[in-house]
Order: sequence, then C-alpha cells, then structure tokens
Amino acid sequence: MLNVADHSRDSVGMKYVYPVVSRRAGGVSVGINLNINNACNWACVYCQVPDLTRGGPPPVDLEQLEDELRRFLTQATLGDFLAMNAPPEAQRLVDVAFSGNGEPTSAPEFAEAVERVGQVVREFGLLDSVKLRLITNGSFMHRPGVRRGIGCIGALNGEVWFKLDQATEAGMERVNGVRMTPQKVGDSLLQCAELAPTWLQTCYFAIDGDETSEAERSAYLEFVESIKDKIKGVHLYGLARPSLQPNAARLSNQTHERFQHFASSISSLGIKVVANP
Repeated sequence: MLNVADHSRDSVGMKYVYPVVSRRAGGVSVGINLNINNACNWACVYCQVPDLTRGGPPPVDLEQLEDELRRFLTQATLGDFLAMNAPPEAQRLVDVAFSGNGEPTSAPEFAEAVERVGQVVREFGLLDSVKLRLITNGSFMHRPGVRRGIGCIGALNGEVWFKLDQATEAGMERVNGVRMTPQKVGDSLLQCAELAPTWLQTCYFAIDGDETSEAERSAYLEFVESIKDKIKGVHLYGLARPSLQPNAARLSNQTHERFQHFASSISSLGIKVVANP
C-alpha cells in the first residue's frame, strides 16, 4: 500500500516511473526518475536517496520512459491500481512530477523527456486534471535545454517547485552541501518564474534539536520578500521520511510551535504558504 512515509522508486517495477502518495500534492503522484544511478549535484542532509553520490544521470532511454508512463497511466485510469494500492483519501492522480533520485534537470535529455511526458498525459486526456510538475534545485537554469523544458511545462499549465532551504551561503553549504550565493539562486528562480508558474519549496527542520538561527530565518524572509511578487507561494514542509545520509541521526522536525511560527512569519509578508509540518 502506497503511503506518505515510503516513496520507493521501484514500487511498480519500472525503471523511470514510480507512483507515490504525496502529502503536499494531495494524492497519488506519478514520479519520473531520470537519475536512476542515485547521483545528484547537491547532497542535502535530509535526502532519502540511498547510496547518494555526486554526479549526473546516465543516458535516458526516452522510448522506455514513454512506454512505462503509458503502461502505468493505463493501469491507473482504466484499471484498479489506485483502488488496490492507495489509501481511500488519496485515490486520485494529482500530478506527473519530475523528481526522483537526483536533480532531474541535470539530464541532457530533460527537455525532450518533458515534451514526451506532456504528450502522453495529453493522449490520456489528463492535462486538465493532472498537473505536470518539476521539483528542482534550479542549478542548471543556465542551460538552454533546461529553460526549454521548463517553458514546455509552463505551456502545458504545469508548475515548478524550486528548492530553497536556507538563504545564506553558510546555510546552503550546511544543509544542501553546495557553495552557492543567494543572489545566484534568486537569479535562477526569477528566470524559472518567467517560464512557468513557480513555488518556492523549503524543508524546515532542526539539527541537533536546535531551531534554525534568527540570522538564517531573517535572511530567508528577506529573500522571500525580494521575490514574492514573482512566485505563486511557498511550500513549507518538515521531515516525513528518514534521511539516509551520514548525519541523519542529527536531524529532527521542529516543534509544532516553531514550525507554525515560521509559517506565520512567511505568510505575514503577503504571500501564500502551504504548510506541511
């Protein structure tokens, strides 16, 4: 039975396609995993990918991806897959999401993969009911192919969930394992938002039981203030599944009070907040 605590990539035995129950999307999400080798250019401390390594994906077999998606959507829309494998409150398809075991836009075939997935979703008559989504760290926005793929998502009434957990260089290095300036992230986010409706997504959690510092929270709020008119809102969420990274034992959810206080602080900027503690 699919559930929010288990996002296994092999639940239906396919290479690229995997269904999960998404608490943020509110139903069954059809994941597209282009990073089948568990390689990513970031190394987030809360990542649930086993044996995570640095790097990019192997070549994507677009024909197999397309075939797998057709086969799964046939089971989900014409068969009894949802009734047999999803809890009653989640027995509906809500999106097809490029996510998986690494940064999806790192695949050279990303744009063509988006186009093919969009065509399959259209063939099944699902474009009005199933959202095409990209979950990304935004680090490859400089690639023309990535911008083309995101533009295609926008043209298909899809959207992007753009990761930002911390808004200082030190914070991003500590949480995401990368050296990046907030200005570079902001520039990439604005490029993305011009191509497709974009949400900021932020994982808010504690390290060694400590609340995120006041300086980090202030930097984050300043960042959101600076781009709030360009994005749809903020997805703020806590840890739903255990990290499989070396420092996993140091991580925990914020207290309910801390989480709600931070959500309220973001909301007070005049921006929509979807909170999932």
